[in-house]
Amino acid sequence: MATGGSERKKVGAITLVRHGEPALSRRVKLDSDGYRDWWARYEKAGLLEGQMPPPMLLQFAREAGYIFSSTLQRSIETARAVTRGKPFVSLPVFVEAPLPPPKFPKFMKFSPKYWGGISRWWWWAFNHHQGEETRAQAEERARQAAMLLHEKALTGEDVLLLAHGYFNFTISLELKKLGYSQTCEQGFKYWGCRRYEKRV
Repeated sequence: MATGGSERKKVGAITLVRHGEPALSRRVKLDSDGYRDWWARYEKAGLLEGQMPPPMLLQFAREAGYIFSSTLQRSIETARAVTRGKPFVSLPVFVEAPLPPPKFPKFMKFSPKYWGGISRWWWWAFNHHQGEETRAQAEERARQAAMLLHEKALTGEDVLLLAHGYFNFTISLELKKLGYSQTCEQGFKYWGCRRYEKRV
């Protein structure tokens, strides 16, 4: 017989992971047109060979009841490396937000790392999207992605997402709005984890 109140159901943890290092060199200097071409190749690139997922991430994969990736190759290969044959689902809702570079003069050349920062700022602050997804659209997609992960976590199972740095961060903001607290933060590095748990 119950002694008062109903037992609260466990909510699973949600772990957001950036993909491993892609097989495309960043040690180049490019103008804006060159960076646009570089990013197009990056979007299709798989992972650099010889990488090993961190042990903690392998443990999260073993414990997860639901595992997702984006539909981009670097995310899919990351999921394969981490799951070791365990099934996962790839969905376009988890792909990275676009990075169209602003049109700078030809003599202005930067590495892809710096172009990424410049392009993200122009996209975020000035709505520079060149016909691609806008910041508002990406934020709405992040809300949808967070709700999908939240609904799976409500089953009591842990949830793991192998996707992308900036978009994972955007999802994390939505998870906090849903009442999740961060219990692990490894930034934007390759294989880096952000883990969120919800008290009930």
